[in-house]
Amino acid sequence: MQTSNKPDVRDWFPSEDGNNQKREEMMKLIEQLITGVDELKNPDGVNLKGDKKRDGNFYGELTKESYIPQVGAAMEEVNTELLKLLHGHPYHTKYFFSNILPMASMPGMMGMLTAMLVNGNNLWDVYGPAGAEAEVRVTAMMSKLVGYDAEQSGGYTTWGGQGAVFSGLRIAIAKHDPQAPQHGVPGNLYVFCSEAAHYSLFKSVEATGIGSNHLVKVKTLSDSSMDTEDLERKMNQVIASGGIPVYIVATTGTTDAIGIDDVSLIRQVAQKVTEQAGLACPHIHADSALGGFFAVFNDYNLSKNELGFSAGVLDMVAKLQVKMRHLHLADSMCFDFQKLGQTPYVSSLFLVKNANDFGLLELGEDETPYVGHRGYGDYHTGYTLECTRMASSISMYSALLAFGIEGYQRLFAQFLEVSYEFRKQLVAKIPEVDIVNPDNYAISTVFRIYPPQAPRFQDEVKGTCSIRDIEQTNLLNERLFEKLGEQRDQMFFGDTKKHLIVNTLEDQSIPLYVSKFFVISPHTKPELVTEVVDYLKACITEVYEQFVSTVK
Repeated sequence: MQTSNKPDVRDWFPSEDGNNQKREEMMKLIEQLITGVDELKNPDGVNLKGDKKRDGNFYGELTKESYIPQVGAAMEEVNTELLKLLHGHPYHTKYFFSNILPMASMPGMMGMLTAMLVNGNNLWDVYGPAGAEAEVRVTAMMSKLVGYDAEQSGGYTTWGGQGAVFSGLRIAIAKHDPQAPQHGVPGNLYVFCSEAAHYSLFKSVEATGIGSNHLVKVKTLSDSSMDTEDLERKMNQVIASGGIPVYIVATTGTTDAIGIDDVSLIRQVAQKVTEQAGLACPHIHADSALGGFFAVFNDYNLSKNELGFSAGVLDMVAKLQVKMRHLHLADSMCFDFQKLGQTPYVSSLFLVKNANDFGLLELGEDETPYVGHRGYGDYHTGYTLECTRMASSISMYSALLAFGIEGYQRLFAQFLEVSYEFRKQLVAKIPEVDIVNPDNYAISTVFRIYPPQAPRFQDEVKGTCSIRDIEQTNLLNERLFEKLGEQRDQMFFGDTKKHLIVNTLEDQSIPLYVSKFFVISPHTKPELVTEVVDYLKACITEVYEQFVSTVK
């Protein structure tokens, strides 16, 4: 019996027995949050309603005013404060075109809620049996999707594509030298990726001690895929100087252009070079964090076209199939479900072709006295870098069950249809623009605007432009970034200062600045494209005229 005015500590937690009173209390709190978010939504813009003055000292002021209260507040009041955090927050309306920031689906959220309700540690099935079961199921599902033998493969959830790239590198090092986890990394190991690869590999080679000087960047082709002839040259150069190639990251869906490396060609080159040198073939990791989900189209019958895709979409799907059917040739890969899988952050799956590879990283019994190595419990993941893992596999499992292959095909086909229509109208209406990933048939359109009489994209790719020409065009595009960024509450585009690396007349390399139209919201429909292109044309015209008058 409660004898004090102080609240019972159990009030902060769900019930033990599932009683109606506690359940209704939780449902009211959840409803308060959902209703509050709905009231902030603005379908005619991008940001949720509410102003935040994020000036230069915004975070400094937060630091000064924030402290833990002596007495806690009621949850209704806490919810009110939580909703204030969302004021002005980007939201995935039909006008949201920034890359790889999807809306979490209802199936994904329900899966995450399920995981939170039991809060199991996915490290060991004694602590988290639900997550362990979901993880095994999802690993098998995705293995079968890409062509792995599900009875031989393995996988686990990790902290994004970075976690997968890093885990693949750990395996690659241990394959080369099984004693490396104990004795340290040999000093002559090298890793390879394309110039368009994600920077996560850069961080990984630093963290493992290989060092960024042993990361070899391979040239890219016009479609942002790895130039395998350059890969062969650079692997031979490394071997000739006494180095040993141990890891190749094939990017199967680059962040900007959705460039897809040919895993088949990469494996052929890697085997050829290393066999000639008497070395083992490097571990090949497909960074499929984004693009891997296009494997749902691998078995789509283009002739029957049962889902009724347009001719434009069918053409893109056909080209995606050519590349994605080679995923199974990689030794490992990654699926960021928080990207095209439509689940909440963070929910990524690291998948290996041979589950025995995990044994190279498994800790001994004396190193993990808290978990595993008991007479009970059958699923212990001591080989993961994480000592504690959330059960995000449940969210993945929920999404896979709800969408199914066909659901993902329909969703992605809508993205492709919007992208197809955007490209068509962009070229027709804005002559100052070149699409700089014309050979990438996916959901991202990367474009660049050019000053009057300036060399265009094809000239830049050929290496016939001066540094000054490219820098001038980069400056114009940077001004477009600023214009679109100032108005990102209306339409939220992406941009980057490092697209393709091109050579100049002065024999120097220089990156191209580009803007991006990334189709990621299910609310963006093809009929919206005319409005988007007209808006973009107005912004470009304003920036263009100001730039030309300045140059004159």
